[in-house]
Amino acid sequence: MTPPQRRRRRPREGPPEPPAPPSPLAPPEDPEGEDGPGGPGNPERLYVLTGGGEGTDRAEVDLVTLVVARAAVPPPGIQPEQSALLRLCGTPLSVAEISAYLRLPFSVVTVLLTELLAAGLVQARAPIVRQALPDRSLLEAVMHGLQKL
Repeated sequence: MTPPQRRRRRPREGPPEPPAPPSPLAPPEDPEGEDGPGGPGNPERLYVLTGGGEGTDRAEVDLVTLVVARAAVPPPGIQPEQSALLRLCGTPLSVAEISAYLRLPFSVVTVLLTELLAAGLVQARAPIVRQALPDRSLLEAVMHGLQKL
């Protein structure tokens, strides 16, 4: 018995759909392409973003560390990527989400976050560990005790 063959769908005839409007939080698209001279995959651009590795001290953050901005408006004189990071972090986001939204590697986001943490513009905290929460049976006992009052 042979497996069924998939057929490729053909596009419908008619006018093309208009492109979706860009998100206000999304970074501007690079006209030269993803790996072009100014694209996110360019090592020179990443080197410039991180300041050339001047400071070797990095904040102790991992992929699930939550980051929230302390300032509502980015101060003048910071890098555009840091400004975008501050706008994104109006609500708590993990470092992995920030990295995905900005289309930057985790190591570059860590360097940007280190500078923002040192300036006091963002606050980072480790996520709540599930084992640190009280036992379910204890919570149920407290709930039943409160219901009896």
